[in-house]
Amino acid sequence: MSIYQHFREEERSFVDQVLSWQKEVKYHYSEKLTDFLDPRQQEIIQLIIGNDDEISLAFFGGMGEVERKRAFLAPPYIEVNEESFDCTLFELNYPVKFLQLQHRDILGSLMAIGLKREKFGDIFIKDERIQFITAKEVASFVEVNVTSIGKASVKLQKQPFGEQLQVIENWSEASGTLSSLRLDAVISEIYRLSRSKVDPLLKKGYVKVNWKVIESGSYQLTERDHLSVRSYGRSQLLQIEGTTKKGKIRVSYRVKK
Repeated sequence: MSIYQHFREEERSFVDQVLSWQKEVKYHYSEKLTDFLDPRQQEIIQLIIGNDDEISLAFFGGMGEVERKRAFLAPPYIEVNEESFDCTLFELNYPVKFLQLQHRDILGSLMAIGLKREKFGDIFIKDERIQFITAKEVASFVEVNVTSIGKASVKLQKQPFGEQLQVIENWSEASGTLSSLRLDAVISEIYRLSRSKVDPLLKKGYVKVNWKVIESGSYQLTERDHLSVRSYGRSQLLQIEGTTKKGKIRVSYRVKK
């Protein structure tokens, strides 16, 4: 039985990467610290390595409820702590009275300095305070190069993780029935949108499944898939619960409030 049958075609390259990490740590007794991973990538690593007694697997991307995390793989005798993950927390000092910043503004400025998204963890916005997490190996570069957002000058200040903002995400769970597990059908059910409104969102690249843009309405979803629809928010297909007497598919899902 091939391990690939448990994953999508587009996930195979990442599966191969995880398998190479597993081999490196297991047979060469080395340590592996990954870049920041999205939750689906974390799930894949957990599925492949989570039950391997010869490898210690841990995740960290900040305190409390965080989405993007680094994975640390090592032989079981290696002690793992917060410092093992080489993360840096920055707070953004900016002219609060004259500037209202959103998540996309901050992420856009971080991407503009030439680093890949995988070098950054979560961005936290609470009241007028803004923080973000980055990999320690690029922290000095980020501190020097992020000097403005839009037309406003900003300054970064390192903070201990004890000062990290705690932003609690609220989700609501619901259930429904679907004619199929096509992406357009699932979006229509979760966000209460007609198919005529779903199609333009797909064509414009406004829909992501597991953090990747998907433009085809016929794309098939599976349990635990994460969805994001611009202007409508995030959701997750939790479980496929069976079929009704009329052949409809019963599903449960959650939506971020």
